[in-house]
This record gives sequence, structure tokens and C-alpha cells, in this order.
Amino acid sequence: MKTTLLILAAGMGSRYGGLKQLDSIDEAGQTMLDYSVYDAIQAGFNSIVFVIRKEFESEFKEKISDKFKSLIAIEHTFQSIEDLPNKFQCPSDRKKPWGTAHAVWSARAIIKNPFSVINADDFYGRDAFYRMHDFCTQIAAENNAALEAGLITYALKNTLSAHGSVNRGICSIQNDQLSSVEEYTDITSETNGTIRGTNSKGESLGLQQDALVSMNFWGFCPHIFHALELYLLRFLENFGHLENSECYLPSAIDDLIQKKHLTCQSLKTDATWLGITYPNDKQKIQKALNEIRKTEHYFE
Repeated sequence: MKTTLLILAAGMGSRYGGLKQLDSIDEAGQTMLDYSVYDAIQAGFNSIVFVIRKEFESEFKEKISDKFKSLIAIEHTFQSIEDLPNKFQCPSDRKKPWGTAHAVWSARAIIKNPFSVINADDFYGRDAFYRMHDFCTQIAAENNAALEAGLITYALKNTLSAHGSVNRGICSIQNDQLSSVEEYTDITSETNGTIRGTNSKGESLGLQQDALVSMNFWGFCPHIFHALELYLLRFLENFGHLENSECYLPSAIDDLIQKKHLTCQSLKTDATWLGITYPNDKQKIQKALNEIRKTEHYFE
């Protein structure tokens, strides 16, 4: 059974001030996306599907997709605010994309085999791709109708920015299974080392530095698309009228776990996660990538 990597590249980069997925990160002009595609190929993924916005299709293909089309099968799908289930009508004043759960659902017509999901603007580390590919191969071999998922997790303290707040899915894990994941927003590290964030109820809470978080590196079987559609419908009924509402993938997965409709395995990795939320994060990431490239070869 083949495996696919679904890359979410339709974000608007509001805090960064531009399209991070097209921004070069090293002296050779490579993007974070280039590193992820290279690692996915090394790990054994057979194809890549990019979720993008129609308005930057040409630029994206020229700068990203065309570089890899001779190395791996490439497809594109579009996240549109008007692409909604059950003929739900998009509010006329809506400008913002509907979030990561909707972005994944946007690929429902293309993906027919086990697949993994990542953000376009994050670096996940090669070991993480190997472990996720193994998981996708495993659920392909099982070939059953059960909803199974896998998640690569990272320590919260290693995913923060010194230049502003971030959003993270805080995970609870029992016996190597994800028991809950809650989206926290406005997470910051204070001068005394305390980390605080706002939970889904709007409460500001302290967080442990070693708390495990989701960076949207998931593995799924194709049955997830139907489950996401049902969740998206409920979300739209309750929050679709709000101008900036977002349907988060971690929230959708947590809902399925709590209803016992899905099991999610925690996949351990020694890989380093790197990401850019704000422009001033870039220098730190460049330095870290230089160190990684001393032991792991890229673009050869």
C-alpha cells in the first residue's frame, strides 16, 4: 500500500507578515518545505499532496512543486472558504480560511490511502518522518475500518518563540495513547521561566515546560475524511457566523477520541522541531539548521 504526505500550505502567515511557505531559510534559497519534502522522500513516502490557495498556485508550483516532480508524485488541492459540507453557505464577509481541520478535509477527493499531515512552514526532523512512515505502513497492512491515528509530539519548551505568543495543542498521553489534546492560544514564556497559555475555555493557565504538544504531524487512514466532515458541520453550525472562527485539527481529533470513535498512538522521536512564527525567529532557525546539516545530509 502506498503512503502519502499531505502538506498544509494554504496559511496566510498573519503574524509572520507573509507567506512563510515560500520564504527561503538558508543561503542556498531552500525553504522549510524543501527540507520536509526531502525528508519524506528519504523516509519512503510515495506521493505528496499540497493544500494551497488558488491565488498563489503558479508561484507555489514554480518555487516549490516543480523542484520535486521528477523525484516524487506531486498533486495539489485548494483550500477555499466556499468549499463547505452539506451546502453550508459561507458568510459573505468571511475572509479567513476555516482552519487546519478544514484544510485536511479539502484533500478528501485526492487521498485514498494512509497518509500523514504536516504544516508547510515547520521542520520536523528526519527521524520523525521515518517513524510516521512506519506507522502509515502499519495501518495500511491492517486494512480495517477502525479509525486509527498517530501523532508525533514534542516538548512545549522547544516549540516557543522569544518574539511573541504561539498556539499549541497540549497533549495528555496514557500508555502510549493520546487521551486528549486541547488547543491553547497565546502561549508565552515569562521572564521567570513560567509558561502560560489560554485554554479552549478562555482561561489563562500555567503550563509545564515538558508538556507534550502537537505540531500537526499526524498519521491517518482515509476514513478520517468522513469523521472530519461531520465535525466540521457541527463547528459551522455553532461558530460559522463568527468572522475569525477556526476549526482546529487537534480539536477535531480530541472530539473523536472523547467519543471513542478514534484511537491515536503517540509516536516517539528524537528529532528536533524547528519553526518560524515571527520574522525575528529566522536567524535562530538558520543557525539550528546549519548544525543539523553537519550530521544529516540534504539536497544531494
